[in-house]
Amino acid sequence: MESIDKQVSVLMRGSEFGDQQTKGMMTEELRQRLVEASNEGRPLRVYCGFDVTAPDIHLGHTIPMRKLRQFQDFGHEVTFVIGTFTTLIGDPSDRDEARSASIAEQIEQNARTYTEQAFKILDRNKTFVRFNQEWLSKLTFADVIKMASNFTVQQFLARDRLRNRWEMNKPLWLSELLYPLAQGYDAVHLRADVQLGGTEQLFNLMAARKLQEVFGQKPQICITFPVLVGIDGTQRMSKSLGNYIGVYEPPEEIYGKVMSITDSLIMDYFELLTNVPAKELAELRQALADDSVNPMELKKRLASDIVTQLDGPEASTQAEEHFSKTVQKKETPDEIEEKPVSFRELIYPDGNVNVGRLLTEIGLAKSVSEANRLIGQGGTVIDDRVVTNRMVPSEWVESGSIIKVGKRRFAKVINSDILSSEQ
Repeated sequence: MESIDKQVSVLMRGSEFGDQQTKGMMTEELRQRLVEASNEGRPLRVYCGFDVTAPDIHLGHTIPMRKLRQFQDFGHEVTFVIGTFTTLIGDPSDRDEARSASIAEQIEQNARTYTEQAFKILDRNKTFVRFNQEWLSKLTFADVIKMASNFTVQQFLARDRLRNRWEMNKPLWLSELLYPLAQGYDAVHLRADVQLGGTEQLFNLMAARKLQEVFGQKPQICITFPVLVGIDGTQRMSKSLGNYIGVYEPPEEIYGKVMSITDSLIMDYFELLTNVPAKELAELRQALADDSVNPMELKKRLASDIVTQLDGPEASTQAEEHFSKTVQKKETPDEIEEKPVSFRELIYPDGNVNVGRLLTEIGLAKSVSEANRLIGQGGTVIDDRVVTNRMVPSEWVESGSIIKVGKRRFAKVINSDILSSEQ
């Protein structure tokens, strides 16, 4: 196992707590716990919980996942907790309004996809996957009251977002105040040594420390990380905002999206999403600041590193070639995936084609609403014709037509009606 100093350096890299005092305290506690665990001959028990509000994991989610993987590589015990129960409550930590209630069936479906996507980062053979409904659903009302008696309402309202909603007379649901108790009990049940999360969750993680002490446990070490800004360069990465990079997206799409980030995000992405050594990071940061390196070259390295992590070196090489050909040289790829579509069903009685529906059916958009948003942005092209309206004349779309969305996504539509008649 690596030295204590090396582990602390790697595991605390990129962490952020809002103040240096808290970071210093957690760093020292981590060091002490590593020493204690080593003397006891056991690994640390580490976990991170993820509420399943959407079916897809994006790069923002991978920040704590990558840290979990580092704990695994150092020989520690890692548990990936899927918040099948806490999702029902809704974490108010990063929200200016109450989260809509999630449906149990939707949660179950999202949980299945989360598990598989997480193994793009985590070691499947070294990961314990747990669902917190296993223990939270068994708590009695008396249990909840007992835990709640350790906190005051004032402590909860000290949090900026909740206080702002209170002062603006926006709804603040009682169930939201119970969320930290639920998340805190996760740590108690797992007897966690370390919990990871985003900076906006620090209150919840610290509440867990309090509950562990109440239950006679040594309080966990909290390690939190900043939220990842999306490819728009302004707001946190989010699927609902369309500024995300999904881990299950095609490698060329991931590569291209990384290449589209603003220069100001390059070093943040390097620090949070790669394993480039700290010394080299400092050199890259300085080179970028004094204009001794082309930002485009740094983005290429960044994009290649991220795709390699997710899909391997061969996929990274192919994605780079695709980007060079389709974006830098503005050429059409030699190989474009063919997508069979029934033209008979596609063409409306008035002779028009609904492009939003077409993009969804051939997989260039995940929903009609997303497709309509892409069309509105002016980035949809059918055989060199720019689409500006959801409905286009049927003669625009022929069997063999090439559909392009954005700078990187292509598909060739094939009339499946013709294929059927030939068979």
